[in-house]
Amino acid sequence: MSMDSMHLIRRLFPVLFSAAFLVASCSRPPDVIGIADPNSSPEIEGQVSRHDVFIVTTRSRSPDSAELYSSQRAGKLGLAVVTVTVPPNHRPGEITRPQRLPPDASRHFTVVDPIVFQSSSGFVAKINNALSERSRENRDVLVFVHGYNNTLSDAVLRVAQFVEDSGFEGVPVLFSWASAGQVAKYAYDLNSVLAARPLLEEASGLIVQSNASGFDVFAHSMGALLVTEVLVQSDLQGSLGSSGRLNNILFAAPDIDVDVFGSQLSQITNNPRNLYVLISESDPALGLSRRVAGGIDRVGTASAEELAGLGITVIDLSDIDDSRTGSHSKFAGSPEVVQLVGRTLKQHGYSERRTNTIVLDALQLIPNTVEDLSD
Repeated sequence: MSMDSMHLIRRLFPVLFSAAFLVASCSRPPDVIGIADPNSSPEIEGQVSRHDVFIVTTRSRSPDSAELYSSQRAGKLGLAVVTVTVPPNHRPGEITRPQRLPPDASRHFTVVDPIVFQSSSGFVAKINNALSERSRENRDVLVFVHGYNNTLSDAVLRVAQFVEDSGFEGVPVLFSWASAGQVAKYAYDLNSVLAARPLLEEASGLIVQSNASGFDVFAHSMGALLVTEVLVQSDLQGSLGSSGRLNNILFAAPDIDVDVFGSQLSQITNNPRNLYVLISESDPALGLSRRVAGGIDRVGTASAEELAGLGITVIDLSDIDDSRTGSHSKFAGSPEVVQLVGRTLKQHGYSERRTNTIVLDALQLIPNTVEDLSD
């Protein structure tokens, strides 16, 4: 074996070992879409809360009805809606899933009543119907883009938990790109993100056709890379923010090369004034990503000095230690942070364009509202 081969193995071994450890130690719960609790009683039904989650996806349809859409890539958008029930004993920051089916609605999240749309007009009409059922001040749409290593069930449950715990009262729309849902398939996920760019543009045009008063975009991990790529392309086409209804863009633990992120933002002439980035110094998932990427910092673990001058608002979650889902998902796993994000979603941007990065400590913001972030 050559010295070069030995050197490569020494470099890759820690990464492969970490991935293998995660695969061996984490058993993913089963897919739950369309599987109701057969023993649910009227009493329990009256205690659960419900959230309709709309789905726009680049995944192919699955022969497994509990999966609905698979990890395989499709050449066109899939459109659906499901109802997620949240158990009465739910604790903020947690998603309780059954290890075997069927779920128990008194203890577990369930995903029921899936509807697949054959036309975009039917999908938009259903969103408009959901909007009309809300008060005028709550007729916003939240577009949620998940991150690496997510099945559709994972992503749907995360959106519902996020909506439940953040207090978001608008209509959630999940954009689900074709993640393999496997730790060892990082490269597949990255290529799925790149392949999804034109379809996210198409999805954005579709959602803008709705009667929503405003739109918020929330992207986690590798999903933030997808959103920034589309922001660049939309700006080049002159369509970024053209509806006049884009409220906030939030990136949580962005899995983006920090140099690439700076390059992307520098290409956007119509730079959104209301771009928030949630970071944390300690994030094992992004640490692994950094290794795979050759030691280049990820935006989600970057320092304020690295992000300076980008014209964004950084919220530092480093000192938050109450996340029930680990560092990489503090945005949803920390009860305090998910409520902070919920308050942020109620803000509608700044009156002036910024050229410098504003860095805020989450611990200072949590007891208060974020109404004065622009001060």
